[in-house]
Amino acid sequence: MFQRGITRLEVTKIIAAGVIIASYPDDQPHPSFLLLGFAGVTPVHVVVAQNHQDHDCVVVTAYIPDNALWDDDFKKRRRSCNV
Repeated sequence: MFQRGITRLEVTKIIAAGVIIASYPDDQPHPSFLLLGFAGVTPVHVVVAQNHQDHDCVVVTAYIPDNALWDDDFKKRRRSCNV
């Protein structure tokens, strides 16, 4: 996160106001979800795992999504063409 130039404050804001774009209920040790938010005009993805027993959340990672891998709205992965 810090190596990618994303601040703790930006991640906190995305957790509070971002949009859940994917859910991973089978992740271990805790289910997780992928959030999309913005740091200014820069899209940021944050993966958060949630421990339902004590209601704690853990930031797994935060990154700037690659334009080549994500649709223009950064909500869905691009489909690869294997022709």
